[in-house]
Amino acid sequence: MKLIILITSKIQGGMEVALAWQEAGAPGVTIIPSHGLHSLTEQVKRTSIELPTNVVSSMSATLAYITGQVEHTNYTILSVVPNDMVDKLIEAAKEELGDLMSPRTGVCFIVDIAQAIGVRDPRGDQE
Repeated sequence: MKLIILITSKIQGGMEVALAWQEAGAPGVTIIPSHGLHSLTEQVKRTSIELPTNVVSSMSATLAYITGQVEHTNYTILSVVPNDMVDKLIEAAKEELGDLMSPRTGVCFIVDIAQAIGVRDPRGDQE
């Protein structure tokens, strides 16, 4: 089994990728609104956000507070799939987003899964 992770700043395209992965047979697709640290700090510079005094004490507390106040700039899309499904999902992502090597399109990671508990195999067998 593999974990395929796609991060894209194309919000509409990210939703289309998630739907395409589901249509391609991914047994489950998770969509997580996310922030890149660079774009988050740029939003903070452009926006006047008043910080409560209890969060000004540390940078991490400040960033945690701010992430709840600004718009999400990325989607992180995850799916655990059989090995033979990975290429199909990458192609589906490219169809929706374009060439992933182009700037501001997205990044994709494939991670080996040693063991997956609670994840069903779309073919109904164990891998």
